[in-house]
Amino acid sequence: MNRTDHTANSPVIDLRSALVRLEQSPDELISTDHEIDPRSELAGVYKRVGAGGTVMRPTRTGPAMMFENVKGYPGARVLVGLMAKRERVALLLDSRPEELGRRMGEAVLNGIAPVVLKGQSAPCQEQVFRADDPHFDLRKLLPAPTNTEEDAGPYFCLGLLLGSDPDNGHTDVTIHRLCVQGRDELSVFFAPGRHIDAFRAKAEERGEALPITINMGLDPAIPIGACFEAPTTPLGFDELTVAGGLRGRAVELVDAVTVKERSIARAEIVIEGEILPGRRIREDVNTNTGHAMPEFPGYNGPANPSLPVIKVKAVTMRKNAILQTLVGPGEEHVNLAGIPTEASIFNACDKALPGFVKNVYAHSAGGGKLLAILQVCQRSAGDAGKARQAALIALAVYRELKNVIIVDDDVDLFDSNDVLWAMQTRYQGNVDTMFLPGVTGHVLDPSQVPEYDPSIPAKGVSCKTIFDCTYPWKLKEHFVRAQFREVDPHPFAPSIFPKAGM
Repeated sequence: MNRTDHTANSPVIDLRSALVRLEQSPDELISTDHEIDPRSELAGVYKRVGAGGTVMRPTRTGPAMMFENVKGYPGARVLVGLMAKRERVALLLDSRPEELGRRMGEAVLNGIAPVVLKGQSAPCQEQVFRADDPHFDLRKLLPAPTNTEEDAGPYFCLGLLLGSDPDNGHTDVTIHRLCVQGRDELSVFFAPGRHIDAFRAKAEERGEALPITINMGLDPAIPIGACFEAPTTPLGFDELTVAGGLRGRAVELVDAVTVKERSIARAEIVIEGEILPGRRIREDVNTNTGHAMPEFPGYNGPANPSLPVIKVKAVTMRKNAILQTLVGPGEEHVNLAGIPTEASIFNACDKALPGFVKNVYAHSAGGGKLLAILQVCQRSAGDAGKARQAALIALAVYRELKNVIIVDDDVDLFDSNDVLWAMQTRYQGNVDTMFLPGVTGHVLDPSQVPEYDPSIPAKGVSCKTIFDCTYPWKLKEHFVRAQFREVDPHPFAPSIFPKAGM
């Protein structure tokens, strides 16, 4: 399949056109009008249908799913799992699954800046619900789901925050967990180092609120492009340019209705609001569960005792709007976080070691963040040590990365069995392991705490590990895989191989 096989008649410009493309492909999107409760039942169903990732078994990788009959919300529609399958992401981004990281890397290097629509109507503002209306209640307007019965509250899990630096106006977009706390209030969790949190801190120092918009239901190029992190996208880099690079056209923005910020014009739903200065709230203040929601490592994290508060000013939306969500630790998070990780690592390694790193995979077991597989191409004795150098570059480029496995180019890095085979036959723990203790990691990994290992000085610090599962060049002849005759299987097994060819 090349990039144009499936795109000629269905360009993707927003979420709805993305769904049209999926409808043209078998088994990629299913819909149900059976009534569903957004409180833990919706996630419980999709856990079995297609969540995948680090979700507790039984789960699987399956189709995206549209729920057309949401209990308590007449007319509402909820979409889950749009990007919960690598092959589906490739379909939506005009790529092949194995080339997604490099395609994203090209988009970073060839970004197109967003444009602002002036004097034009925007789809995201077809309906406007103002929070100063006494009948306004966010809890009744939008069916924010809970993933589990222990969640701190209902969450918007795919809300793309758009905010600007109060000093220079530089814009940033990132996805953060947003818990509905009242009729017009949300809490927001910022992992360390997030740019909008830096903007919030600047505004708070002045006693000012930070205006933001929360954009939901988007062309998938936009949220996946927003998941790049420093140093690939340093402070001041507008990640919307990545989506522009992916699509070859600018993302369209529009002035918000009630705050001095911009919305993504073709979003399904936009929440306009302000992050209040000096105001904090306990994440589970309404439920006292002690838990937040299931995060990418597969665990229910503790409820945060003190989070910034967003005061909602309005909700704007398209007619017959679609609320898009995900199952926290599922394969959708893997792709959202992992494919930009692959792109960042590949670009950096290719710049330092041209042609040596052939591909990168941010493995599902690490939620797209904690584990990377590097496929390298040894060509001479002079390549000794380059594999480990590439791994060090990977750890430097993506600070939340915890473990790196390096394999040769005869190993399929997307096939865990093949990777583990390389570890069993091309790896000796005492000579092929590198430990890097005391390095910044990720606060949501429950093992990165002093209680787990007293040598860890603070939460979110980790011992990072490199597993070199490549063969020594001088012993190359001892590690040649058994070679089989290439035969066209179609005549013998047409039900499995319906088309002739290898």
